[in-house]
Amino acid sequence: MPLNTYYFSSINDFLLKPSKEILGKIISSETHFDITPQSTRSWEFQIKHLRTSLNDFPEGSIFFEFNIPRMGKRADVVIILRGLVIILEYKVGASSYDNSFVNQVLDYGLDLKNFHEGSHNKLIVPILVSTNADDDVNNFELYEDNLLKPLKANESNLEQVIKDLVNEFDQESLFDVNEWINSSYKPTPTIVEAAQALYEGHDVKEISRSDAGAINLSLTSEAISKVIQNSRDNHSKSICFVTGVPGAGKTLAGLNIATDKSNDLDESKKTVFLSGNGPLVIVLNEALAREKVNKQKRLGAPITKASAKREVKKFIQNIYHFRDTYLIQKDKIPYEKVVIFDEAQRAWNQNQLEKKMREKGYEVQMSEPELLLEIMDRHIDWCVVICLVGGGQEINRGEAGLSPWVDALEKNILIGMYIFQMK
Repeated sequence: MPLNTYYFSSINDFLLKPSKEILGKIISSETHFDITPQSTRSWEFQIKHLRTSLNDFPEGSIFFEFNIPRMGKRADVVIILRGLVIILEYKVGASSYDNSFVNQVLDYGLDLKNFHEGSHNKLIVPILVSTNADDDVNNFELYEDNLLKPLKANESNLEQVIKDLVNEFDQESLFDVNEWINSSYKPTPTIVEAAQALYEGHDVKEISRSDAGAINLSLTSEAISKVIQNSRDNHSKSICFVTGVPGAGKTLAGLNIATDKSNDLDESKKTVFLSGNGPLVIVLNEALAREKVNKQKRLGAPITKASAKREVKKFIQNIYHFRDTYLIQKDKIPYEKVVIFDEAQRAWNQNQLEKKMREKGYEVQMSEPELLLEIMDRHIDWCVVICLVGGGQEINRGEAGLSPWVDALEKNILIGMYIFQMK
């Protein structure tokens, strides 16, 4: 069973197996979090509904609760059929095709297209299933990046919608489903190109108030850029600790590095800013997306805020999604060579990480710093880890401080340590 889905089988096996057996596998999946009566009823409906809607397509494959790599999102159902990647978003009991529902399934399609390597060159088809809604006219309209405009279906006509779809877009070029599901997180070139210009003319001080001087910020960023350059040129692995009290500008320094256009121009210097501060990630994504929307409007090429947010996701993400993805996929090497960990002093010690991962169904016997460094050490040639460390901040229960980072370094996980203090 692939680790990034609750259930996976051929449609033929799905049609033959008892519904209770399928539901049992979904509920007992090692990847699940909280199972509620509502989610169980929804799965029961989906199983029953799809067993009647897919009778004519036994050659396909089906996934329940497919996890889009590192995006923290799970699509209700993904069907691989005749070279098509079909995403179903169920709204059981819904009597309309609400715009928010349509945007949700479209967002899944865009994230799969843009961040799942195996889907880059596939035709992605989002379908909203509002079970109690009236029939709707579906026009097969393709976006430029081989993504179909969301289709709309209900409980009674999903089978016909899929039949019409495969008649219109039956792909001659089929693909290996196992290879597809096991492919890794990787932003598409279009996302990388969009990120190159995101900060053009934008002042990072507009994002977050900081008393840090521009010179201090610039010097720190330049010094770390040299470490990155030297690590790449000398095929070595390095770790940088950027210290300072709150307000010294550490986060801004990290963002400057993450959004440095030269990193995107140089394909080898892929970079991501990771934070466990959920509200911070939301605020940063919102601020940068708004800036991107305004800029495109000024240029006469308007884009939606949803599109702008998707571009920002390339270099600002939640650390937990990164950590859990590579904890599960132990043989996968991260896409990025340079990773910035915000508030590194708040990383969990071994006891806390073991507890939290056990709640999710995973076993781990190391601290969070050790795990994060082990993940980056999978790179064969070079990498750089940048830890932004706040001073004068109380460590909460289970937060490790710097000692596990030092312990991990003593195990020679990474060599070459640099410390930069921002005042």
